[in-house]
Amino acid sequence: QVQLVESGGGLVQAGGSLRLSCAASGRSFSINVMGWYRQAPGKQRELVAVITSGGSTDYADSVKVRFIISRDNAKNTVYLQMNSLKPEDTAVYYCNAGIRRLGSTRYVDYWGQGTQVTVSS
Repeated sequence: QVQLVESGGGLVQAGGSLRLSCAASGRSFSINVMGWYRQAPGKQRELVAVITSGGSTDYADSVKVRFIISRDNAKNTVYLQMNSLKPEDTAVYYCNAGIRRLGSTRYVDYWGQGTQVTVSS
């Protein structure tokens, strides 16, 4: 069984920083795209940032310049460095990864359990 385990959420004042981590654990799998999504109360889940296995990145316009996504392929881990946080960044942040299990020919979306990020004004 493959799992994504997130850490690093919490409460921070506006203008502060947080770093989220998400590690994939299990046996015999490979990962292509990894990313972060978020869902604020009463809103749909939205893309925050994604990164390919080769290191190409893409960001939502609302977080460009402020957030940085990175990954360590050897550790099957993706990070999200969040700087200059704003109250509107408050949401549950979810890790996502496209994972192919050994013996399978296709990648399947896996999700973490979510971590709360709260930015106070």
